[in-house]
Amino acid sequence: MSRVQLALNVSDLDQAIDFYSKLFATEPAKVRPGYANFAVVDPPLKLVLIEDANQTPGTLNHLGVEVPSTEEVSAAQARLTGEGLATTMEEQTACCYAVQDKVWVDGPGGEPWEIYTVLSDTEMPAGQLRSAAPGEAACCATRPDLAEATPGADPCC
Repeated sequence: MSRVQLALNVSDLDQAIDFYSKLFATEPAKVRPGYANFAVVDPPLKLVLIEDANQTPGTLNHLGVEVPSTEEVSAAQARLTGEGLATTMEEQTACCYAVQDKVWVDGPGGEPWEIYTVLSDTEMPAGQLRSAAPGEAACCATRPDLAEATPGADPCC
């Protein structure tokens, strides 16, 4: 099953969890320091909350589509590239307490979209939301810079 992902910046994670639990009548699927996600059944939605004092609460962090398999991520990348859109692939990326394969693309307003699959759960050191590799920021608050992206290039936040 595919579902749309909406990642929001929040200033108070506990308050946001309380509100969205009531709004969608469901408890979070995962809660970690500075991070929570909900797997909402109706409507099908992956809601991600990212606590970030440097961002305006309620603002968009990023958008996405969660798909069931790496093959669907690869097919999305091929389709988007075939349509002339700049994409960046990430494989076996530790992000948001999960190991994921994903492809990133920017919308016309610069809004970051990821199409991804979760391969497994993982813990992140010191509450990091993204693995910190050389040239990468330790956050899920940004996506790889697509301005100079080429398919298969190493992305960085």
